[in-house]
Amino acid sequence: MQRCLHLAKLGQGFVAPNPMVGAVLVQDKQIIGEGYHKKYGGPHAEVNCIQHAIANGFEYLLDKSTIYVSLEPCAHFGKTPPCAELIIKHKIPNVVIGCRDSFKEVDGRGIEKLNQAGIQVIEEILEQESKDLNERFFFFHEYHKPFVILKWAQTADGFIGNVGNERLMISNEITNRLVHKWRSQESAILVGTNTALKDDPKLTNRLWSGSHPIRLVTDFNNVLPGTHHIFSGEAPTIVFNYDRHTITEGIKSPGFENKTYWFKLAGQPSSITEIMEACYQMGIQSIIVEGGARLQQSFIDENYWNEARIITNPTLFIKDGILAPVLKDARPHFQQESAGDSISYFYPQIQPD
Repeated sequence: MQRCLHLAKLGQGFVAPNPMVGAVLVQDKQIIGEGYHKKYGGPHAEVNCIQHAIANGFEYLLDKSTIYVSLEPCAHFGKTPPCAELIIKHKIPNVVIGCRDSFKEVDGRGIEKLNQAGIQVIEEILEQESKDLNERFFFFHEYHKPFVILKWAQTADGFIGNVGNERLMISNEITNRLVHKWRSQESAILVGTNTALKDDPKLTNRLWSGSHPIRLVTDFNNVLPGTHHIFSGEAPTIVFNYDRHTITEGIKSPGFENKTYWFKLAGQPSSITEIMEACYQMGIQSIIVEGGARLQQSFIDENYWNEARIITNPTLFIKDGILAPVLKDARPHFQQESAGDSISYFYPQIQPD
C-alpha cells in the first residue's frame, strides 16, 4: 500500500478535481503491474495497473493476483468506465483498499459491487495516510466547501509590504519555486483588489511542473485595468464583483477556458462565505489565498481556513509598512528552512465546519 501512495502522488497537480490514486498488482509476493491516475479525464489507476501487467505478459496471472488500491474503486460511469467492473472482468480475486471514497457516486458502492461478485475485499490498510493524501478531496465532499490555505511572506519585524506602491520582495528564489509548487497543487489562487492593483501579479505556475491554478480576484466595483496580468488569458480567471455575471450556469472546474469570467455576488453580509459557496458550486476543491492582509484577516476572523503557511525573511527589517495578518487560535504544525527563509505551518485549533 505504501507503493500505491507513492505512485498516487505522482499525479499531484494533474488530476484534480479527481483524487490521486495508485494501484499495484501482486502475485506470489511479486509485483506484476502498477499504475496511477495520471491526468483528469484519463484512465484511472486500476486501468493503468492492469494494462501494465498485461503489457508485461502477466495477463494469465490476473485471476490469481491481489490488487492494492489506495482508494475504493469507482462503480459509476464518469469520464471513464467503472474500475470495479474492470476488476470483476479480469477475475482478480482479492482487492486491498486504503480507504473508502466519500464521493456520493461511489461511497461504498465499489466495495459492494466487488463483494457481490465474490471478490474478497480488505479495507483500511494505511487508511489515515490514504485519507491524508487526498485531504482536499475528502474535505470538499464532506463539508461542501473548498479547502483553504493562507499564505503570506513577512519581514522579520512583521510586515508584508511597503506603505507606498513599490513592491517589496521578501522571499528568495528557492522559496519562490516552492510557492509555485504550492500553486500547482491547488485548484485556485485568490487575491484581493489592492494586491491585484499594486503588485499586478500573474498568479500562474511558471517555476514548477503541473497546471496553472484558476485565478480568483475580488474586484467588487470592477476597478482593475484590463491591461493587468490577471486578464492575460494564460489561465482561467474569475472576478467576483457586484455588477457583471458571465459564467454559464452549471459550469464546473476544470471546464473553465483560459479567459476571464465575472461572477456577480448578491452582497451577503459575509462576502467570504458567498465566495466560498460559489467556489463549491463551481467544483473548486482548494484555494491558496495569497493576499492581501485585509483579505487574509477576513478568512482568519471567520475561521475559514484549514492551513496557514507563513514565510519569514529573518534578516529583513523595514520598520514600517503593511502589517501581516494575525492568526487566531492557531496551533503550530511544523517549520522548515528554505535557503535562509523560515516557513512556519499552522492549523486552526478548531477546523472549520
